[in-house]
Amino acid sequence: MVSSLGAPEPTMAWCTTAPAEDEMGISRWPLFVLFLTAPLTWVSAQTLRVDTSLVLVPVSVTDRRGATVNGLEPSNFAVFEDQAPQAIVAFSSGDAPSSVGLIFDTSGSMQGNLNVAKAALRAFVDSSNPEDEAFLFTVSTRPNTSSAFTSDLGSLVESAHFLTAGGDTALVDTVYAGLQRMRSASNPRRALLILSDGIDNHSRRSKAELMRLAMETDAQIYTIGIDARVRTMKAIQQQEEQRGLALLQDLAENTGGLFFTISDTSDANAVVAKAVLAMRNQYLLAYHPGPSAQPGKWHRIRVKLNVAHTNVSARNGYYSE
Repeated sequence: MVSSLGAPEPTMAWCTTAPAEDEMGISRWPLFVLFLTAPLTWVSAQTLRVDTSLVLVPVSVTDRRGATVNGLEPSNFAVFEDQAPQAIVAFSSGDAPSSVGLIFDTSGSMQGNLNVAKAALRAFVDSSNPEDEAFLFTVSTRPNTSSAFTSDLGSLVESAHFLTAGGDTALVDTVYAGLQRMRSASNPRRALLILSDGIDNHSRRSKAELMRLAMETDAQIYTIGIDARVRTMKAIQQQEEQRGLALLQDLAENTGGLFFTISDTSDANAVVAKAVLAMRNQYLLAYHPGPSAQPGKWHRIRVKLNVAHTNVSARNGYYSE
């Protein structure tokens, strides 16, 4: 790990405040805020002391082929909050253990695509680090918890092997529940990976509620849309599928994740490998937030890169406390 402060390969210590609850009892988690001393001080245990707040922005960088770009320096990045440039005061990069929530769609709309999703799940486990942990939620008429966080990722593939497709689709409710489950993650690097066609026809929560929670949590969302490409689909079915894929893309883009599509099992290994590499090999930029007029104000974040032929994925903002 490299620090822009010139410290000798420290380990960044993460500190988050406990989630507050709104009037409906829904936990609201602070977004990418780490409390550090000012000036920043490396202590003997290679952790950072706690004092003033920083905004942390995980960033994934890929090339035109979708391959992860490594080896960049702080000087390659520029960060803007509400269009104002920000000084990057801390920087890290490299592979690190991850906590991943797997959202696996087994609803009736996945009838012809379940084997593709299973192949993608298997590819994820094969690409994972032994220090990773993950949980598995399945999507059907209601959210189903197939497992809590576990480091035995092979057991997730085994539990999914006998799953069959059926029922309505409460995708929004399941993703919402998955984001809430992330509060028990043990690793600071956190992500949801959604394997679905994106179709929803049975959720109680709205897409707007889901997007609000996604923007308030510290988990990036990576989505793999299972695109059947069935030419015999009726026009209304094709429109529903396109709306579903658009939802998956919006979730990924707004949280700094990546969106992919696969149409058959032959695509699974290559696509999932790209997603896992991007998930695990991120850059972490930190800056001091500006003064906020009021709690709950939305601050837009934009990250630019001075390297040609690259794509930058980063969360597009946060709500001030």
